[in-house]
Amino acid sequence: MDTPQITAPSRGPSPVPGDTTPSSGVIHINFRHAAGFTVIGNHLAQHHGLSLAAIGLAAHIQSLPAGARIGIKHLAERFPESETRIAAALRELEAHGYLHRSRVRLADGRIVTRTVSYNQPGADTSTAAPPQPRTRRGKPAAPLPPRKAAPEPHPAPPPAPTPQPQPTPVLVPASTARTTPPPPLPQPQELTPELQRTATTLLADLRRHAPQLVLSEHDIRTLAPGIATWLERDAHPDTIRHTLTTDLPSPLKHPAKLLRHRITTLLPPPLPGARDVVALARPGALVIPLQNCDGCDRAYRSRHPGHCRDCRADLHTAA
Repeated sequence: MDTPQITAPSRGPSPVPGDTTPSSGVIHINFRHAAGFTVIGNHLAQHHGLSLAAIGLAAHIQSLPAGARIGIKHLAERFPESETRIAAALRELEAHGYLHRSRVRLADGRIVTRTVSYNQPGADTSTAAPPQPRTRRGKPAAPLPPRKAAPEPHPAPPPAPTPQPQPTPVLVPASTARTTPPPPLPQPQELTPELQRTATTLLADLRRHAPQLVLSEHDIRTLAPGIATWLERDAHPDTIRHTLTTDLPSPLKHPAKLLRHRITTLLPPPLPGARDVVALARPGALVIPLQNCDGCDRAYRSRHPGHCRDCRADLHTAA
């Protein structure tokens, strides 16, 4: 019974060659890259303050060649994330020093955004390696033939310092943020207590018809004069409610701002007076009547009796 069983293995086979295989967690199987790779520091890959989207976006930007387009719309076409999520990730990278964006004015007057990517924030930029010129893959550059040394009667002056190449600016569309203040909220001619109460009730009741339109008491007091202006111009409450709750964006982040915009820009004009409507409805109100000339008895159109055009010209010549 004490004879060893030489056919049975002493232990189970290791999934990875070597004696350092962990019992749990991730297991790395690494092969050395020969071409087409990007070196990224662990300070970025294991950053505790950046989101996964920001870390992945930083790795993508660092893998791109100089001059590549990294605008928000271009990245949104490349990846499934929305423009809002990509913009938030870019702001994260800018806050932690991995990205720097500045507005510059070109010689033709256009304002563009210059974007610079840093693979190691806080490092001394004077020691950074300048970007190497790109060559066609698979065809190494041919060496230049050696030059023959020519006799120089005088010592040659020292060569001029070679200017360091600057990072290629990445042109992205200028921001479309609002630069002018919004138009003022409409104000009624007389804000009576009845108008104030009706407008406040209509605004507070909007959330029954659109759950997104939940307003605070401060927002209701601020927007009430605009609704009172609509009511003062004989707009029906159902019409106002339909205008404010139809075709709402999703998601709706600022309901009060959206309602203020619709109240201001969609305000109907005052109704015409009863006399104006009667004048338009009267037959012949817009037709100029016929008159008989006092001089030649010719018929002509005018609102007042007198002379026709030819008789007026004769009278003027005789005078």
